[in-house]
Amino acid sequence: MCFPVNRKLALTPLWEFQSALQNVRKAGGSGLVFAQHTTSILEGTGSCGGIACVLVDLDTGYQILVYMGSASSSPVAKIEPARSFTSKELLAPKVAAFSSRGPSIYNADVIKPDIAAPGVGILAAMRDSYKFASGTSMSAPHVAGIIALLKVLHPQWSPAALKSAIITTASVTDEHGMPILADGLPRKIADPFDFGGGHINPNRAADPGLIYDINPNDYNNVFNCIIKRSGSCNTTVVPGHLLNLPSISVPDLRYPVTVSRTVTNVDEVDVVYHVATESPAGVEMEVEPSVLVFNAAMWMLQGDYMFGNLTWYNDQRTVWIPVAARITIHDFFADVA
Repeated sequence: MCFPVNRKLALTPLWEFQSALQNVRKAGGSGLVFAQHTTSILEGTGSCGGIACVLVDLDTGYQILVYMGSASSSPVAKIEPARSFTSKELLAPKVAAFSSRGPSIYNADVIKPDIAAPGVGILAAMRDSYKFASGTSMSAPHVAGIIALLKVLHPQWSPAALKSAIITTASVTDEHGMPILADGLPRKIADPFDFGGGHINPNRAADPGLIYDINPNDYNNVFNCIIKRSGSCNTTVVPGHLLNLPSISVPDLRYPVTVSRTVTNVDEVDVVYHVATESPAGVEMEVEPSVLVFNAAMWMLQGDYMFGNLTWYNDQRTVWIPVAARITIHDFFADVA
């Protein structure tokens, strides 16, 4: 029975497991029960060779220690046939321990990662055979395949629009409605620095309603033209949180800051969206406008001046100003009636 020692010196649960396994094998042991934080490292048991390897959480490990210390005779361990558990009995998906986490050390103005996708225990081609593998190299093909399908559905969408669709429709809960967890030391509830927008949902991404699109030239304003291949590039560098991304990160908030976003309606012609916010702790967040109205009758119109007003009021008085606007869809201003 092995419990990981001094965690300040240990690298990862997998490293600790391999170290314990090596010691057991050198000692001629016939099996290893390894207690750990709830972290999925089952693939590490592939190197166990001819001995039995069992991974348990710390609570189960403690119960085993109690049994070993209180057994009247020699403790006994029995191996039974393996059983498979499906997601109906387990909390899934989860963010794997090896998954890269934010914030970005290079540009904290942009939330990283962007999205989470299946990447643990994926059946993958390996030379002339197949094997179960894990890593970002397993999750990346899931995202690429979903983007390819979305591009077929929406051939005119830009890469930024496609990215927006998968981020804004991702799931932050599992199929049971429970929060997605993030494996680590110890396991915790996942946050945007673990999974970005959440776990990718291809069916919802096909119909996102609104998208956050980006003009390619806007990237130069953030990355100081490092992505521009040719020609001159004279621009003023701006913070990354001003890029029209489907996320907002302000890593150095000292004074009130205004962050703007532009959304494009790809839903029905006549639709209304209301805002709902959950401010970070210690931060007051306001959104203007609080209602978005997309109405074809309001815009597909060539007309004359129409009038409205803007009024400030309290219990004593009103302050009223007139507003005039002419709606146009062509470059000329003549009436078309």
